[in-house]
Amino acid sequence: QMQLVESGGGLVQPGGSLRLSCVASGRIFGFYVMGWYRQAPGKERELVATINYSMRTYYADSVKGRFVISKDNAKNTVYLQMNNLVPEDTAVYYCKVVTDQISWGQGTQVTVSP
Repeated sequence: QMQLVESGGGLVQPGGSLRLSCVASGRIFGFYVMGWYRQAPGKERELVATINYSMRTYYADSVKGRFVISKDNAKNTVYLQMNNLVPEDTAVYYCKVVTDQISWGQGTQVTVSP
C-alpha cells in the first residue's frame, strides 16, 4: 500500500498562512485523485480540497478563495497552501490518494489561535 507522509502543520495566528505537503512513497499515475481532509475535535472528517490527474480542482465552500491545492508529479507530492487562516480551520489535516486503492496519511495538526 502506498505510504503518505504529511508535513507543514503548526501553530499560526489568525490571518496567517501555512503550506502543507504530502509525499507519496510510490509513483502516482493513471486516473487518480489527491486530496486534503480535516477533522476538528468532536467533528467528523470533512473534505477540504481535491486535485485529479487532469489538474481539475475542487474546494469546500469554507476554504474557497483562501486555500490552494497543487501537485508536483515529479516529486509525487500534493500541497495545500492555506492563507488567511481562521480559528475554525483548526484541525488535523489528512492527505488522501485514490488510485486503484485508497491511501491515507497519518495527519498533521494545524492550530489557528491568537
